[in-house]
Amino acid sequence: MAYVEARSPRLLRTAYLLCRDWAQAEDLLQTTLVRVWRAWGRVGEHPDAYVSRVLVNTHLSWRSRFWRRELPTEAPPETVAPDDEIGMTDERAVLWAALGRLPPRQRAVLVLRFFEDLPESSVAEILNCSIGTVKSQSSKALAKLRIDPEIMPPTVASRVEGELR
Repeated sequence: MAYVEARSPRLLRTAYLLCRDWAQAEDLLQTTLVRVWRAWGRVGEHPDAYVSRVLVNTHLSWRSRFWRRELPTEAPPETVAPDDEIGMTDERAVLWAALGRLPPRQRAVLVLRFFEDLPESSVAEILNCSIGTVKSQSSKALAKLRIDPEIMPPTVASRVEGELR
């Protein structure tokens, strides 16, 4: 399918930003594409919003069901070399970690709004919520990132947090 061939790299990056794990992102994308393929007749001429909605909804449903599948081990896993594919620098790694500490819905709003560069109306359609919800979730997520101690020194973060109250 031409759509899958053309859009898979971008969809995979979006899936990675949602779940922060390449293997899980690949599984998420594969599951999403299977679901979309089954409903392709209903998708219409512009499938991007439909595919994004399925991707985000699948991710959110996985968060509540599948995260307990991994079992702890006595020895930590091998360390992974830095991801050369997207050229992460130390600053980006800190930002990705902070993004990962956000609740899944807030993270989805930021990924769709700022990574996918979608307007608020499209994000609201994808997440099946109001534009006001997109605005408030985006605002809350950005406020959390502003006071994240890994991004901002603790003394500045506590001062900013006090001003926000």
